[in-house]
Amino acid sequence: MSRGPEEFNHADDAVGVAGAHTEPGAAPHRPPRDKEPASADFGQRAAGLARTVQLVAGDFLLTVNPVDGSEIENCPPGEIPARAVRRDAADRAEYQRAALPPLPPGLMVPTPALLERQEERARLVRLLGRGRSVRLTGPAGSGRSALLDAVAADCAELAPDGVVRLCGHRRSPTELLHELYATVFRTSRHRPDRATLLDLVHDIGAVVVLDDLEFGGATLEELLLATPECAYLLAATPDVQAPHTESHVEEVFLSGLGRGASLELLEQAVDRPLTDEEANWAGDLWFESEGLPLRFVQAGALLRQRDRLRGEANSPDPYGFPLEEPAEASVFSGEGREVALPTLGDGAAPAALLASRLSEAARATLRFAVALGGEVPHQAHLPALVGDTHADASLGELLDCGLLSPAGARYRLAAGVLTQLENSGYASGAGELAHTAARHYTWWTGHPSVAPERAAAEADGVLASMSALLPGDEPDHPAAAVELARTAAPVFAAGLHWGAWERALRTGSEAARRTGEVAEEAYFHHELGVLALCNGGLDRARAELEASIGLRGALSDKRGTVAGRRALALVEDRAGGLLPGGRAPAGDEAPHARHEAFQPPPVGAPSAVVTAQLPGAEGALITRRDTPVGAAMPKARRTLFGGARRNLVAAGAGALLAAVLGTVVTLGATSNNTGDSPDNDVKQQQTTGEGGDDGSGTSAGPDDPSAGATPGDNKGGRPASTGRPGTTPTPGTSGQPVPGASGTPSAPGATGHPSTGASTPGGPKSSTPGKPSGSITPTKSTPSSPSPSDTPTGTPSPSVSSSPGSGGTGPPDPTTKPPPPSTATGSPTSTVRAGSTPPTTSTTPNRHQG
Repeated sequence: MSRGPEEFNHADDAVGVAGAHTEPGAAPHRPPRDKEPASADFGQRAAGLARTVQLVAGDFLLTVNPVDGSEIENCPPGEIPARAVRRDAADRAEYQRAALPPLPPGLMVPTPALLERQEERARLVRLLGRGRSVRLTGPAGSGRSALLDAVAADCAELAPDGVVRLCGHRRSPTELLHELYATVFRTSRHRPDRATLLDLVHDIGAVVVLDDLEFGGATLEELLLATPECAYLLAATPDVQAPHTESHVEEVFLSGLGRGASLELLEQAVDRPLTDEEANWAGDLWFESEGLPLRFVQAGALLRQRDRLRGEANSPDPYGFPLEEPAEASVFSGEGREVALPTLGDGAAPAALLASRLSEAARATLRFAVALGGEVPHQAHLPALVGDTHADASLGELLDCGLLSPAGARYRLAAGVLTQLENSGYASGAGELAHTAARHYTWWTGHPSVAPERAAAEADGVLASMSALLPGDEPDHPAAAVELARTAAPVFAAGLHWGAWERALRTGSEAARRTGEVAEEAYFHHELGVLALCNGGLDRARAELEASIGLRGALSDKRGTVAGRRALALVEDRAGGLLPGGRAPAGDEAPHARHEAFQPPPVGAPSAVVTAQLPGAEGALITRRDTPVGAAMPKARRTLFGGARRNLVAAGAGALLAAVLGTVVTLGATSNNTGDSPDNDVKQQQTTGEGGDDGSGTSAGPDDPSAGATPGDNKGGRPASTGRPGTTPTPGTSGQPVPGASGTPSAPGATGHPSTGASTPGGPKSSTPGKPSGSITPTKSTPSSPSPSDTPTGTPSPSVSSSPGSGGTGPPDPTTKPPPPSTATGSPTSTVRAGSTPPTTSTTPNRHQG
């Protein structure tokens, strides 16, 4: 029985055979391979789904979208990860072992012994054991990395979190703190914000071995203060800025080796005793290089190459063996051709001579390294770049010659090798080699099988090829840089290597600007805005997102514009104040509502104008204005605090209105406005004229009643007191003005005529500033002088006349009733509290007709 295709759970067209027809009841078969079209495997494949990754950055949920741009939103409560968990010793050791540079295949000489460094080694271990931080300063090639390896092995059990190895090459303090956090704590798709990061690393107790440090001063102090429980062993060159004196970092200087140790190191490199000629040559090299160990490692490689050349009569094959071995001379007999010793100049700068005796694959690797600015591609990429399946073994040749040095999880050209190779012609064609590397990295970083963490480990090589294409010697070089940045930037973001992410975005933005690719430039601006928002830079995020929205709006990119506007709205929310749920943004405090209650003025203070405005008036009620009236409020505050501000204003208006009404009621209850009380009379007296002095200190003018005026003749003058001392005459009696009579203000705004004393219906008459037109006549004279508090600030002091026979002036009677306020032009107006006697402005009385 033959089974049909339906029994195999697939249809005819799913077998992968183009144009094949299956007879009913016949088993499907695949045609021979030689009959399949050759272009079937190289045709254009259907576009797959974009590889998106979700990360938690602080309190944001970040979706890395390589198509339209990353999307960012507030992280839901269920997505916020729990507090990080520390790694144990085994997990930490495995993590650091994976971060070491890979060992290349091929035979390699053993690592030379550490010579003449025992004293420095013991001192470093002793200082680190006391919890002190040390900076090891030495020139390039002085053996700093070898000494660090030895000290790290000695300090493995000193700290609870062990030893953490970091590389400071092109790393900022923030990146180093994140790498320290990832080494000690388990983290998965989570990048803490600044505050959380500082809180986590504050409790890390480890010996941090930091090689290739590139900063000092205040920047180094920031790193040290963030991790007070760590003891640092820093390795730097003398040209790096020194730490602050307040940092209390010990300085240990590393110099070159002595003559004897240099010759011993050279003998270990060649694995035999030196001849007299070689010893003299090594002595001259020691004097010229000041005993740098790197020079003798490279000199040992030169002598090994010389030994091989002396023993080989013919050229070697790619595997290092001679093509035709003569019968009378063995390869290792040393009876071959004579090869002279290298010159002293070759010993001081041996890179060109060493490279000339290497394989072609090794020399091609050096050319790629020169094109990438000293960055050596990973050994897994060398076969594809060089075009040789055995090119990965060339990395071992370069390490054996001392031309490479480890830098973190990768290798770089050793100190001084890049300059020597450039001077020897290895920089020719660097642009094309960088272009080839960029195309290869574009394919590799975009491949679905490459994990983001794996691509992040090769970030320096990718960024180097990208930067090498930015000058644009060829028209297609900047375009290749844009394509590489577009592909690699989302991968770096997903791999949590945000320092490389930012550098890739900035390089890609500059390359897109030069090539005129507006859509790509808008993408890079959007990503830079999202990155700035995650790092807390709201102003930078706003500028980048607005630039991206403008460019995408010009291109009618609706999806990209929507993504940019969402991110910009989140920026405005963070700039305005509180987060959803009442949380405050990181590093910022929520603004507190300002409540100001009405307080009445203290007793005895000068009276002032009290004005109140109901809600809806132009002026503010109880809130202060930080901006001029009529200026627009900030947009974020207007949208975020609209309801709260309205509630605050309404509550304040009610409180103020209740306080004002209570004050009015209090005034009415404590004052008697009826005319029955004799204490409420306010009497008038004309101003002091230009009379003579009566001998009592006061001038008596012709209008003074004491100068011959009769008691009945009281037109405008002060009446003579006929009662007993201490009593106040009532209105209508002899010598007292009758309410409503001429010369007495009976209503607000009614004033007497200066000559007749009659009221003027035309309105008030302005008085001359500085010359009061009326005075207050006390009913009882006292010898004390008027209190300064009785005269309001800014109001002319009224003239107060004394009683006859008193010989001085007296203060106003506090029991007199205040008259209605005058509305005369030029007279200041004030509201008077109960219990105080304000000055009143009245008309000038008639001169005494006697």
